[in-house]
Amino acid sequence: MTERTTGLVWDELFMWHHAGGGAGPIATGGSLIEPGEFGEETPHPRRRMRNLIEVSGLGSTLRWVSPRPATDDELLRVHTRDYVDQIRRLSLAGGGDAGGGTPFGSLGDRAARLAAGGCLRAVDLVLEGAIDNAYALVKPPGHHASAATGNGHCIFNNVALAAAHARSLGLARVSVVDWDVHWGNGTQEIFFADGSVQTISLHQADWYPRAGGSASDVGVGDGHGAHINVPLPPGSGIGAYRAAFERVVMPAVRRHEPELIVVSCGFDAGANDPSGRMLLTSQDFRVMTRWTRELADELCGGKLVLCHEGGYSPTYVPFCGVAVIEELSGADSIVDDPFLARYSGVGYEDLQDHQSAAVDDVVARHRAIDTDVAGWAR
Repeated sequence: MTERTTGLVWDELFMWHHAGGGAGPIATGGSLIEPGEFGEETPHPRRRMRNLIEVSGLGSTLRWVSPRPATDDELLRVHTRDYVDQIRRLSLAGGGDAGGGTPFGSLGDRAARLAAGGCLRAVDLVLEGAIDNAYALVKPPGHHASAATGNGHCIFNNVALAAAHARSLGLARVSVVDWDVHWGNGTQEIFFADGSVQTISLHQADWYPRAGGSASDVGVGDGHGAHINVPLPPGSGIGAYRAAFERVVMPAVRRHEPELIVVSCGFDAGANDPSGRMLLTSQDFRVMTRWTRELADELCGGKLVLCHEGGYSPTYVPFCGVAVIEELSGADSIVDDPFLARYSGVGYEDLQDHQSAAVDDVVARHRAIDTDVAGWAR
């Protein structure tokens, strides 16, 4: 496998962002009390992923990238002034809720700006050619945040801001691929009438947010047809994801001809994740990264940025994340996943008829919009 220079965006401050549950800044009013053990969006999956990268030796093959905070002007590319001001004001007051059940403490504004700015820094370095690709291991996540409100642990929409930043630098087209187990509603909403930024969300059907993310959500106006949802039935494994990539993602991205691909990389479709009911393994995340990297190599000189979203298993997220980064960098496999044998080869991992039908429904809807897309007919 060809070695590449992969950037890893990281800052310890990400782990001090409090998202509710347990002791911490919200409960105490203090800004320097590390968040507690409870709640869903805890620091532990990301911190353990970062630690595994370091102790395994994989970190020595990467370029570690320090993030910088996103500015007001950058945030206003996708968010409203009232919302940006609200997050700052609430943080100064000790914390609050960004909306949609997204609590934060006094570090909320600082951490969210740093997460967004880390993704922008990754885009800059990839577009400059300083690195080949990048993984932004950031917190809080972003893909549920819309222009005027937070949602689902997300304050600022990191991936949408990354795409908008690339557009501000002169790129004509960007593709966003989202394989978090939850529908990337915020990213879709922000670009729903914009055909320059393509969004493709592969997610567990009708999970979160509810009553959305159906195959019929295809965009409006200039964005009509540029926005694709692939709602997969609970219990889907790599067979269903492979069908989605082969029948939907690959032909659609090729049709869009992006100059940059950005991935909302959640690991909550993992086989033991408490927030999803899918069957993916670390090897499956590795393979999806390979397919996406090969698309980037084919279409945009390998320009690829992955931004960390969900993933709530502190034991399994680290191994999934390392597999992805090994694939990005072209490094030899350093870390053996001790859970892989247990989670691989299980029943229903292969494509099932009802899963195939769900993918074909997406194909049919988009063939009706653009019959010229090579591959829709497969």
